Amino acid sequence: MQQMIRQILTSKVYEAAIETPLELAVNLSSELNNRILLKREDLQPIFSFKLRGAYNKIAHLSESEKASGVITASAGNHAQGVAFSAQKLGLKALIVMPATTPQIKIDAVKTFGAEVVLHGDNYSEAAERCQELLIETGMTYIHPFDDQLVIAGQATVADELLRQSAGKLDAVFVPVGGGGLISGIAVYLKALTPDIKVIGVEPLDSDAMYQSLKSGKRVTLESVGIFADGVAVRRVGKLTFDLCRQHVDEIIRVSTDELCGAIKTIYQATRSIVEPAGALGMAGLKQYIQTRGITGQTLATINSGANMNFERLRYVSERTQTGEGRESLFAVTIPEKPGALRYFCSHVLNNINITEFNYRLADRRQAQLFMGVSIGNGLTGEEFSRRLNDAGYRTIDLTDNELAKTHLRYMIGGRSPEAARERLFRFWFPERPGALTRFLADMGADWNISLFHYRSQGGDFGRVLIGIEIPDQSENKLKFFLDNLGYHYIEETDDPAYRLFL
Repeated sequence: MQQMIRQILTSKVYEAAIETPLELAVNLSSELNNRILLKREDLQPIFSFKLRGAYNKIAHLSESEKASGVITASAGNHAQGVAFSAQKLGLKALIVMPATTPQIKIDAVKTFGAEVVLHGDNYSEAAERCQELLIETGMTYIHPFDDQLVIAGQATVADELLRQSAGKLDAVFVPVGGGGLISGIAVYLKALTPDIKVIGVEPLDSDAMYQSLKSGKRVTLESVGIFADGVAVRRVGKLTFDLCRQHVDEIIRVSTDELCGAIKTIYQATRSIVEPAGALGMAGLKQYIQTRGITGQTLATINSGANMNFERLRYVSERTQTGEGRESLFAVTIPEKPGALRYFCSHVLNNINITEFNYRLADRRQAQLFMGVSIGNGLTGEEFSRRLNDAGYRTIDLTDNELAKTHLRYMIGGRSPEAARERLFRFWFPERPGALTRFLADMGADWNISLFHYRSQGGDFGRVLIGIEIPDQSENKLKFFLDNLGYHYIEETDDPAYRLFL
């Protein structure tokens, strides 16, 4: 341990990296009843802590090792650290990255002048190809995490944490992939302030360190999730595993929804958008507080990276509500008869804030609703489900159903041979509490609604897609009704997409 401490204190990190701030999240601290500190590693030149370890390792290479050039495998942030460091030191760099790496990270590596090879679906597959290229090229390998100098470079985060907080910390929450960051932080903190808990955080679908510590030996996962691509590691390092087993207090695992909620939490606190792996610490911190009833403590989390692929934000936003426990999803069976949908909305959903509402006529006996409900202000998902059951409706809670959230919510419906003389309309109505219920009440009971879709989008106007079955000789009556309804609308009956899918 003394050697590691010496390497940390004599690292060459600050030739390339900066000392990042430790920021107090004032509003979040008040909300969570604890003092919450954010270590802003997302502000590094490459927007990730990985620069620390990569530069420290490369700067310590011998002249012959430098002359050979450097090679590494990485899911993105370590790749940028190596590429940035090599460019700064005038070295050739070859980076092997998983083909699933977000384009923003690939482009950043190329910007620093490195050659990029894409291979495999995760870090482990890229690492295997890297070893083959290492033999072919004779370049110097820079390991992403299982190297003393890399670990020492990452550990300078802990040195800054202690100085910036004056050592007044109860726990630090650290993202875990291969284990380089947490093992360095744990070694340093436990040597100087052993009372501070060091808690690692992993995704449920990429929990190699958790499984290894649980088994007492390194475990190779059969597969890993790639949502948090920065920590998608099937097997942790030998050195990092040994250090974590000695010095880390525990590992917390979080779901994808919790990660999305943590991204939003960090954005609200800093107005910065971190990548999924960068939000792991915050997700673990929130779970730790909520499940254990923690109050009055000073807790720090590492915002480890902000290389977010912009296209991923839509998915993050979609999953945030359930991740924060603010939305529950349900499948509800209702009778199929005129006025049944209106009665359900007017009487059963009275004073309920609806976030999503999907309906498609299936047969003449019953219909299936897929709906989202805003949770809070005294209402829980269990209470809402009980309310529906008491009213005689059969329900299934889909809040934790991954298939429903990822696929089914966008696939509700299909062609219905039972939908006779159907006309399709898009409506806009002012978005405010109770507006959807009032809109349905205004539609009246004269028309049989055969299709319905609404999703809260956070704008000033709600958007609804409605299919209406029109009886014979009722065209003029329908036009009069729509013109006097008072809502802006467009008919979409002739739209080819509607013909194809609905």
